Amino acid sequence: MPVLLFLGDIVGQETIDLIAWRLGKIRTKLGVDWVVVNAENSANGSGLSPAQFRKLRDSGVDGITLGDHALRKREISKILDNETTICRPANFPPGAPGKGWAEAKSPAGKPLRIATVLGRTFTKPVDCPFVALDKILQGPGDGPWLVDIHAEATGEKILMGHWLDGRVAAALGTHTHVVTADEGILPKGTAFQTDVGMSGPSKGVLGRKYESILPTVLTGVQHPYDLARGNIVLCGALVGINQDTCLAESISRVFIPLE
Repeated sequence: MPVLLFLGDIVGQETIDLIAWRLGKIRTKLGVDWVVVNAENSANGSGLSPAQFRKLRDSGVDGITLGDHALRKREISKILDNETTICRPANFPPGAPGKGWAEAKSPAGKPLRIATVLGRTFTKPVDCPFVALDKILQGPGDGPWLVDIHAEATGEKILMGHWLDGRVAAALGTHTHVVTADEGILPKGTAFQTDVGMSGPSKGVLGRKYESILPTVLTGVQHPYDLARGNIVLCGALVGINQDTCLAESISRVFIPLE
């Protein structure tokens, strides 16, 4: 049974460095075929740099999704346009660089298609995620699908999970950086979790230093939200996929301390 490891929002270079050091052993221990990560908070908490993309790929990451900070680093545009293993949200405006789906291949060559969309509740305006995914999922291609639902509202993510049920192997939420305890297989065979959590410094506030956030809250004067350091953990989901149906057979939460 092929196995997918999906890791939630990577925060900071320190986390990327530790992933590069430890991922090989993690793959072996968990028996993973594909590793896919959401990397939209990699560049000092907002965006992804080309160097970080290359380091993740060189470390053994097979596919990368992004979210609302996908285009924060303008230099990532060429990567999005030219690489086939990374995707920005499919419901970005049509003129945005890159595309809304990508393909990850296991070391043995097994294909996994990945897509990501942004929710529309409590977020900046974007196109309809349901329409965007409908177009993608009707396209050609065999093999299982992973959809990263990058959204703020839990209800919106749960609704989309049910809408995707039976159409994709896994529909997994990101963005809030907080793990939810609702992982399971939906009635038609799609693995779902409202939010798989954050991969980064676990002792801060969603990856930022508590001490750098508090002055803004207490005074109303904006201060920089510095990244927290240390206590790095990887949070995500481990999904077993039936190779005949391309739907899920199992899902479990992943929590891996790296320090």
